[in-house]
Amino acid sequence: MRVAIDTRKLHDFGIGTYVSNLVRGLARLDHDHEYTLICHPGDVDFVRSLGGNFLALPDRSGNYSVREQFSIPLDIWRLRPDVFHAPHYILPPLTPGKTVVTIHDCIHLRFPQYLPNRVAHFYAHLFLSSAARKASRVITVSEASKRDIVELLHAPAGKIEVVYNGFDERLASPSDEDKARVRDRFQLDAPFVLYAGNIKPHKNVDRLIEAFAQLRQRGMDQVKLLIIGDDISKYSNLRRLVHRHQLHQQVRFLGFVSTDTLAALYQLAQVFVFPSLYEGFGLPPLEAMANGTPVITSNVSSLPEVVDDAALLIDPMDAGGIADAMYRVLNDPALRADLIRRGHDRVKAFSWTTSVTRTHEIYMDVVRG
Repeated sequence: MRVAIDTRKLHDFGIGTYVSNLVRGLARLDHDHEYTLICHPGDVDFVRSLGGNFLALPDRSGNYSVREQFSIPLDIWRLRPDVFHAPHYILPPLTPGKTVVTIHDCIHLRFPQYLPNRVAHFYAHLFLSSAARKASRVITVSEASKRDIVELLHAPAGKIEVVYNGFDERLASPSDEDKARVRDRFQLDAPFVLYAGNIKPHKNVDRLIEAFAQLRQRGMDQVKLLIIGDDISKYSNLRRLVHRHQLHQQVRFLGFVSTDTLAALYQLAQVFVFPSLYEGFGLPPLEAMANGTPVITSNVSSLPEVVDDAALLIDPMDAGGIADAMYRVLNDPALRADLIRRGHDRVKAFSWTTSVTRTHEIYMDVVRG
C-alpha cells in the first residue's frame, strides 16, 4: 500500500497536533508500507526522521491558497498513491484517485460571524461540501461533529467514520523539577484557575473573565486566572474587559508555552476551565484530566461526549453558572477528589495509538474497496 498525506499544517495549532501524532503513530505502527508526506520544504528532515518508508514531497503552496487547488492534485497525479489523506477539510476537486479527508468540525458554518468576511464563509462552505462529497471516506473526531457533517454538508452517514483523538502523553506527569521551575518562573504563589487553548471568539474567554470577576466578588480574592493561548494583542477586547473589572493584577495572559511548561501548569492549577461555545473534540480538558486537574467545561457540542461524567458541565453563556462551578470546586475537597478520580479513569479511553490504528485500518478498507 502506498499512502500520501498532506502534512503542510504540521505546525498549526490544533490541526498540527493531529497531523504530528498521526504521522508519528504511523511510523511506529507500520514499517511495511510506503508513506509520502506532502510538506513544506522546512519539514523534509522531520519526514526523513520517521523511517525509511517515509518520503518527503516538498510543496510551497500556502494553506487556503488558490495555488494549492492545483499543486496538490498535481502532486497526487505524479505520486499515484493507493490512497491520499487530507487531514484537514481542503481536498481539491481535481485530486485523482481514492481519498480520505478528516473534517474536524463545522465551526465555520455554525459560527460564520467569526470569519473575517463573506468570501471566507463562501470558501469554507464550498470546500467543506466539496471534500465531504468527493472523499471515499470522511473521518471526524466525535459523534457531535458527525451529526454536523450530515446536517450541514448533507454527507451520507455511512461514509463518515468517528475516530477520537488521543492526548499527547508528553503533557502528563511533569517532574517535580519542572513544576518547581514553572512555579518560580511565573511566581505562582497563589491558587489559580487555568485556561489553555487559543483565544478566538468561540472559545468564550471573555465570559470566563466575567465569571472570574464574579468569583472574586464572592470572597475568593486570593485566586488568580492564568490564560494560555494566542498573542493577546490580537484580541484587545479581552484587555479592555480586564481593565473594566480592575483585574490587572489577577488575570495573566501567558501566550504560548512549551509542552513541559503547559504540563506543569496543568498540575499546579486548582481547576481547569474550558467554556468553549463549540468544539469538534476539545483536547485541553483531557490534558488537564491526565494531570489530575479538576475540569469545568461546556455542556455543548462534543464536550459532554468527550468528558462524560468526569467534569462539571456548565452553560457557557451563563457567567454566573461558571462562577458557581469554580466556587464549588475550589471550596469542596470531596468534589475535587471525585473529579480527579473520574478524570484519570476517563482519559484512559483516548489514545493516539488507538486513533492511528483505526485510521490505518480505514486506509486499508478504502484501498480494498
